[in-house]
Amino acid sequence: MKEKTAEDMVLEIKDKSELMVDLAYSSLLYDNKTIAKEVYDLENLIDNLYQKLQRGSLEAVQKGDLSVDDALTLMKLAHAGEQIADAAQEIADVELRDVELHPILKMSIRESDVVFTRTQVKEQSVLCNKTLGELKLGSETGMLVIAMRHKNKWLYGPNKNTKIDPGDILFAKGPEDGEKHLIELATGKTKEI
Repeated sequence: MKEKTAEDMVLEIKDKSELMVDLAYSSLLYDNKTIAKEVYDLENLIDNLYQKLQRGSLEAVQKGDLSVDDALTLMKLAHAGEQIADAAQEIADVELRDVELHPILKMSIRESDVVFTRTQVKEQSVLCNKTLGELKLGSETGMLVIAMRHKNKWLYGPNKNTKIDPGDILFAKGPEDGEKHLIELATGKTKEI
């Protein structure tokens, strides 16, 4: 394993664990089991990445491609990300076990004007085969797409050049009225952005 590959894996663990925290709290705050299940899927992915990084780092040290100190640093960073992922899974587990939220937390949810949503893009959607830049979803709907899943591949922080394909799953946050509009666009119920 080359050092760059190991660094890329650490960054991927960091990005995924950050997204997991957002997803986990959102699943809890918005009582959304679907989002909570996504956290579980991501946690399995991070576990696999972490094991692959450990194995690859040790092999790289043995071959002389990576110093022991560099390997230890990479493994410690990856381990920290993996612990964050585990904690996010524990948060999502609260939602999946139907634990009642504390009244103060419920009250703060009602006062929040930001929602987090997950929606799948259908073939008949106006979003299909267009980039986020072309669609201007953020300015038109108020919903900011923070992550996407294309089959088993995740994309974090998509940019204006990111193309939306049929079947993609969008994770977005924004105002409640924007959520409804985004879902209607993704499912093809609404054709006008």
